[in-house]
Amino acid sequence: MMDRMMGGSRTQAQTLAMLVAVTFVLVGVLGFIPGITTHYGDLSFAGEDSSSKLLGIFQVSILHNLVHLLFGVAGWYLAKTWSGARTYLLGGGVIYLALWVLGILNGADWIPANSADNWLHLVLGVGLLGLGFVSTRSEPAPTPVVT
Repeated sequence: MMDRMMGGSRTQAQTLAMLVAVTFVLVGVLGFIPGITTHYGDLSFAGEDSSSKLLGIFQVSILHNLVHLLFGVAGWYLAKTWSGARTYLLGGGVIYLALWVLGILNGADWIPANSADNWLHLVLGVGLLGLGFVSTRSEPAPTPVVT
């Protein structure tokens, strides 16, 4: 069904990358909705002084929400090809593991991140790497060109 919605035959990696991308776009949008984001009036542009929390759990800022949106849009674009989907999933996994390390070392003042964010970054990093490795173990056979 997802293949038909996205216009054609897609590999498992492309479908997974698209699902991840859509999720990130949704999270980015939800971060700008008062009520879904608690203490919305305290939403700052960047930095860890933002007390706004997505779902009352995950600390967010305007920049944080924009990064989620951009990461989702990038995935949407990269999911057009198998190699792009692979890059998105594996590269995203590495990025989120790096964010986890930065978070536990308090190395990024510009990212509002609390303990829940740090654990989520770990889960996302491992999850994206897992999806990338499992769905791209072998490159799909090329589709024959019909003339």
